[in-house]
Amino acid sequence: MSRRDARIEGRPRRPPRWGIAALVLFMHVVVVAGLVRAFTPDLAQQVVRSVTQAFTIEATPPTPPEPSPSPKAAPAPPQKEGAAGAPGRKATPRDIAVPRAPVVVRPTQAPPVAGQGTQDAAGAAAQGEGTGASGSGTGTGSGAGGAGTGGGGGAPTVKIAGDINSAKDYPRDTRELRIGASVVIDLSVATDGHVSACRVVQPSPDSEADRITCRLATKRFRFRPAKDGSGNPVEAVYRWRQRWFY
Repeated sequence: MSRRDARIEGRPRRPPRWGIAALVLFMHVVVVAGLVRAFTPDLAQQVVRSVTQAFTIEATPPTPPEPSPSPKAAPAPPQKEGAAGAPGRKATPRDIAVPRAPVVVRPTQAPPVAGQGTQDAAGAAAQGEGTGASGSGTGTGSGAGGAGTGGGGGAPTVKIAGDINSAKDYPRDTRELRIGASVVIDLSVATDGHVSACRVVQPSPDSEADRITCRLATKRFRFRPAKDGSGNPVEAVYRWRQRWFY
């Protein structure tokens, strides 16, 4: 036996180091797992999927039983018809007395001036409720005298200038009161076409606006005066309606 063997035999034997071996093995497993995860990231999912598919059992739903045919209901026995009821009472209309409506007959008044001519006609006065014209003529209308039912040949009053169409002409305080309303005025037109007088015929809810309309119409409006049957200018009344819009 050599000296070396003698020394080895003289020393006690060391026990195996299992902890170090396990640590080295664990480090190798971690390194291998890291390499597998880096180069094949889907490998773990595929392994898990294959393992779960191996243990997956598909359950087949049970077949529902066929419904048994329901028994047919027996037909109901026919019912007897009921007897007819007693006849109803007949309605008897009552006599209703309707009062007679009174008929008002207005008396016919004779004209103030008798007509002249070959036909039965009534003459026209200087003033009246109708639309008369002065002078004599042979056309339609009423004149001092004539052989037919006509008269005239004159011309009416015609407005030729002037307007009231600005909101600045009226006060703003009463704007809501007059918007949507209107005022009717009568203008007396002289023979030179100017307005000589103004009168409110149908007032509006805004009395101040009515007065302003009369003042502006007298100042701004100009007319071609009316003419009689001989073509001479005459004074006439011209009616004007002023509307206020939004």
